[in-house]
Order: sequence, then structure tokens, then C-alpha cells
Amino acid sequence: MPHEADPAARAPGAAANTPVPVDPIGADTVAGAPPADPAPDIAALLQKVEAEAAELRDAWLRARADIDNIRKQAAADVAKAHKFALERFASELLPVKDALEAALATKGSPAEALAAGVELTLKQLTAAFEKASIVEIDAAPGRKFDPHKHQAMAMVDSAEAPNTVVQVFQKGYLLNDRVLRPAMVAVSKPKDGQ
Repeated sequence: MPHEADPAARAPGAAANTPVPVDPIGADTVAGAPPADPAPDIAALLQKVEAEAAELRDAWLRARADIDNIRKQAAADVAKAHKFALERFASELLPVKDALEAALATKGSPAEALAAGVELTLKQLTAAFEKASIVEIDAAPGRKFDPHKHQAMAMVDSAEAPNTVVQVFQKGYLLNDRVLRPAMVAVSKPKDGQ
């Protein structure tokens, strides 16, 4: 059934359902103008994409070079840190060495003066240890044996409880709570039957 607003339906003698031919190529063109060529748009788009790809590749290469430079700098810093890690501690020890050399250079000094000089030198060394966070392990006789901080050199009969430090052969030291050298001690034996 034809629509009443359709002009073809009102016109006498018009074909009932004849479609009107439409030119698909010329539908969007202006009359008298040459037909549009889609190829220039694709070429321009391709150039734009290639330029963006070149920019991204350049940025990627720069980022990669930056990462390589950072990695090389970090490796150099670690090497310097290993090489000069003891620099501060060594500079603290130099006055101790100077004091010991000065004590040996003075000939014929009385024993009291030599003892005072050694005492002063020991104070300098203790101060250098404190600055480097080197502390003595408490291994006084009567302490419980700690295998993480003490090294048992001998087991002896004693009135002390079993596994108690009886004698210290050599002091031990911690560096930042890590054992630098364990204390070498003699430990009390367990009593017979225990």
C-alpha cells in the first residue's frame, strides 16, 4: 500500500514500485568537480603513522640508552663502595698507628710513661671501634654459652652449671650485631650422669 505522503503514489501513470537509480560514486560529489581520490588520504595517513613510529623508536632507543647508562653508573658506584668501604674506619685507625709508632720511637722512657701511652692508644682504638659499630661480645665467666657468639675451645670440670663460660681465651666482636669474630672460651662440662 503506497504511503499518502509519497509523491510517486499520487502521480497518475507512475510505476507502482519503481526505484529511483542513484549513482553511488557521484552521490557525495559536487557537480562538475573531479571525483575524489582516496589514495592521497591513505598516503598522508601512512606518512603520519611512519613519523609516529620513528618518534616512538627514537624515544625507545633513548630510554634504552638511559637505562644502560644508569646500570653502568650503578655498577661503578658499587665498585667504588667496595673499594673504599673501609676508608672511614681506616682514617680512624691512623691516629692509633701514629701513637704506637711514637711510643716505640721514644727510647729509654720509664715503664709508667709507656703504660700511660699504651692506655691512651687503647682509648683511641676503642673510640674508633665505637664509631664503626664494633662492639665486644659479652663472654664473661659465669655467662651461659651461646654457640652463635662463642666458640668452645675446651670443656672443663667446674662447679658452674653445665654449658657455662668458665674462661675467656680471646675476646669476640660484633659488627652491627653480626659476629665479626666469636669469643674463644672454655665451657663447663655437664656433671656425670647428666
